[in-house]
Amino acid sequence: MTDKQWQQLLAVLAGEVLDPLPCGFIIDCPWLPGWYGVKVIDYLVNQQVWLDANRKAIETFPDVWFLPGFWAEFGMCTEPSAFGSVCQFTEDGFPHAKKRILRISDIDDLQVPDPHTDGLLPFVIARLRWASPVIEDMGHRIRFSIARGPLNIASFLMGTTEFLMALKTDPGPIHKLLRLITDFLRQWLQLQQESFPSIDGVMILDDVVGFIGSEDFDEFAFPYLKELFDTRLSVRFFHNDASCSQSIGRYAQMGVNLYNPGSGDGITKLRQLAGPEVTILGNIPARDVLADGSPDQVRQAVKEMLSQIKDRRRWIPSCGGGMPPGVGTENIKAFINAVRF
Repeated sequence: MTDKQWQQLLAVLAGEVLDPLPCGFIIDCPWLPGWYGVKVIDYLVNQQVWLDANRKAIETFPDVWFLPGFWAEFGMCTEPSAFGSVCQFTEDGFPHAKKRILRISDIDDLQVPDPHTDGLLPFVIARLRWASPVIEDMGHRIRFSIARGPLNIASFLMGTTEFLMALKTDPGPIHKLLRLITDFLRQWLQLQQESFPSIDGVMILDDVVGFIGSEDFDEFAFPYLKELFDTRLSVRFFHNDASCSQSIGRYAQMGVNLYNPGSGDGITKLRQLAGPEVTILGNIPARDVLADGSPDQVRQAVKEMLSQIKDRRRWIPSCGGGMPPGVGTENIKAFINAVRF
């Protein structure tokens, strides 16, 4: 994001209504390689391809807020790799981290990884250091420290079904695992912030929060995520595009001031549940409309969303979740034009 865009984002978080309304999208490896016309593997391993794809996005849509912006990542493998997960990379598929914990007792063998040296994390820092001067020459800066959340990482280390079952059968070891992951994440986020002084935001992504009920959220998610959002950084951004009705009312208490939901609930209901303090980034259907719909269908969906908003404070029009694969330039332009005109 440019300095102007960042200041505008802070104004929206403070309750100011911009005219025209800004449009914002989360973009990363599920969308950018296909839109740019390269294989996923080339986007992930070739620094110049990664940089050029992100550059093309900001030049094609200069007024859109792309979040987090120049995201150096290896998909879902980024953090699990530090714990020793085997990471699978196919030519044009999304990265996948294999299970690291095959039995509950394996949790006792885990140690807190060192983000300076372990897994793919040094490559993330090295890429951003390499690209930072070029990014700044474009008028942008690295704004966010970024990580998958504790439950998300635990689900990759154990398997989602196994992790969710263990919440009920083995809560003690699961708390031990989440404690270890959270300690690691605090170090990982701190390393990013120390490496790039322009960072003034934190972005945590954890869809597994949407797979559990309110009681389990209070016990297994809230305290650990609250630690990660307990920061003086100006933007505290949470992504969970699974179900959120059972937990969204607690996000402000958790420290979140910007939230990207899915499209399962309408924007009016989300505002009622979230309360007035949390800025919502959302939420027309990402796949079924923004990716698979025609430009006319995108415009219609955006107009319907706009008609539901009586109070436009703390709201950034977007899709529900991150930008999905297959979204074309014309559909994004249709979205922007529908917001502005």
